[in-house]
Amino acid sequence: MELRQIQTFVAATQTKSFTKAAEYLGYSQSAVTVQIRLLEHELNTKLFDRMGKGIELTAQGRQFLDYANTIIREMNRAKHFMRLESELHAPLHIGTLESLCFSKLPQILFYFREHHPKVAVQITTATPKELIEMMENNRLDLIYILDRPRYSDRWNKVMEIEEPIVFVASAGSDLAQRRQITLHQLLDRPFFLTERNENYRRELDNFLESKDIEITPFLEISNTEFIIKMIERDRGISYLPRFAVQDSVDEGRLSILDVPEFQKSLYRQIFYHTNKWKTPEVEEFIRLAGQE
Repeated sequence: MELRQIQTFVAATQTKSFTKAAEYLGYSQSAVTVQIRLLEHELNTKLFDRMGKGIELTAQGRQFLDYANTIIREMNRAKHFMRLESELHAPLHIGTLESLCFSKLPQILFYFREHHPKVAVQITTATPKELIEMMENNRLDLIYILDRPRYSDRWNKVMEIEEPIVFVASAGSDLAQRRQITLHQLLDRPFFLTERNENYRRELDNFLESKDIEITPFLEISNTEFIIKMIERDRGISYLPRFAVQDSVDEGRLSILDVPEFQKSLYRQIFYHTNKWKTPEVEEFIRLAGQE
């Protein structure tokens, strides 16, 4: 006994016609007739009385209809259950940086909220070193960082995208009008920088040290968004990932400064531990991050 035979039987009882049942199901009339005949043969009973061009259920047919409706109802419930089970629902704990959190994650999180509302997402921000330690201690499902290319046989790297780091000033600053600027011309300006010894701040400090140059920032803070707001108000200059300032540049609030002697890029990278199972939720996050 096949499910399609039962579905054909129910359609025939509803339409009271093999011809109309065939139209409803997209079958030929002969296919409907064959399926009903096979079903009657397997049940060893007659299900329909042919009354001219119409059909009527026999007593056995009316009895079997209850079973047929139960079978179809339970099958639909099973399909619905499997669809629910296939929906993403496991929690997802992501470790990332402040700059990536406010620049790259909002669109990903909006997508999860709209398409995978059962996934509870938790975000932890910290330095790359701290995030790696948390990943290795199984406290995070994956980490999303900006740094030099990193490698370890304990990690699976699933994304690496180059990102330029740039000097920025307010669009109203006199610096924004200059075609090329030397580092020495920047040194008398107040710097708003992220904390020392981490990713792009570390790269800047290492370069300045190689030139015997030292700067004392007016402010050091991990919150990249706060730095951008201060620079937009013409409070000084900063050194930040282009992706973090691109919206402000596009909207005319910030300008990227042309400093030819120091051009640097880091890499957006996603890792998860080799001992960690890559869940469908992790796979979906990785797919979306690669589109940002």
